[in-house]
Amino acid sequence: MDAVTLAELRKPRAYPAVSVLMPTHRAAPGNRQDPIRLRNLLAEVRRRLQGDPRVAPDAADQVVRGLERAAAEVDLRHAADGLVLFAAPGGERHAFTIGQPVDERVVVDSGFATRDLVAAYTRAPRYWLLTLSDQRARLWDGQGEDLTEHTGDGFPAAPDPIDEAGSGRQSPRGAPADGERHRQVMREVVAAVERVMARDRRPLIVAGVTRHQVFFDEMAGPHTTVAGRVDGSHEGAAPSALIEAVRPALAAYEDLREVGVLAELEAARSIQRYAGGLCEVKRLVEEGRGEHLVVERGYYAPAVPTDGELMLVEGRPGLLKGADVIDDAVDDVIETALEYGGEVTFVSDGFLVDHDRIALVTRF
Repeated sequence: MDAVTLAELRKPRAYPAVSVLMPTHRAAPGNRQDPIRLRNLLAEVRRRLQGDPRVAPDAADQVVRGLERAAAEVDLRHAADGLVLFAAPGGERHAFTIGQPVDERVVVDSGFATRDLVAAYTRAPRYWLLTLSDQRARLWDGQGEDLTEHTGDGFPAAPDPIDEAGSGRQSPRGAPADGERHRQVMREVVAAVERVMARDRRPLIVAGVTRHQVFFDEMAGPHTTVAGRVDGSHEGAAPSALIEAVRPALAAYEDLREVGVLAELEAARSIQRYAGGLCEVKRLVEEGRGEHLVVERGYYAPAVPTDGELMLVEGRPGLLKGADVIDDAVDDVIETALEYGGEVTFVSDGFLVDHDRIALVTRF
């Protein structure tokens, strides 16, 4: 999922837009019950729609069939921690597995319940990893501890073989024709990377031997920013090995980025465009004044709204129940900031100790 997809999912839909959320298990024996629980939730959807006088029978059938088809796209034997299914009249359907638990529920509304997707998207560190080799250039989608190959948008990219006078042999490495051939491929790789990042901008880590990195820098020019580098050939490496290889580069990037965020907050404080603490930040974000929200990654805050203010309560999200309880007011603030077009940045726990764990640079 990328930022464009998430923004599209958060738009209003025709009623009934149905969301099904269910915690899942990564391994046996817990995952053996997941299909049964999912069938029960889909049966609940059918009952609710059939009993809703606002829903025509045809629309109810479309939505239920959409959820069933979305569910069929997910292999519950190899699920993550949470399953999210969406369906709306007209055949629209979506299925997502996310790496954090969700509360089991069915939501029937005029829009999808995207809060858990927003939380998973914003809290997990995200990056692009570009691996370069003689054989091909591959782009990898990194999200937290997960790394999957991004196929499409021109990836993977591989040079066409050069047949020297019909001999069937490629030019030797380093020959002029071979070098120009790799430069041409690298031009296409750079263009493909720029198209992907225009849609979903994240830190870009480039992995490859020095020769390939030099080709990339030569073609990329000043407009493509590389957040970190991994030396050496990684063609054929498993995702788990790539994650380990990229970890030091990501850590160094995060350290520099966090220092920059602190400087930005102090500059905003000096010109009275700063707020700190959940209650004050929440008020300004709801007024549409949030330009850059900065949050400690592990900050969760169950709360009860009282007289327009928040009363923070002890506990973890999902442990408190009741109509007036907000499972996590922090995620609500994050989602509101995104709705108003604000930027959200997560930093290490303890990094905002002088800002009460959450801070905001305001637009005015």
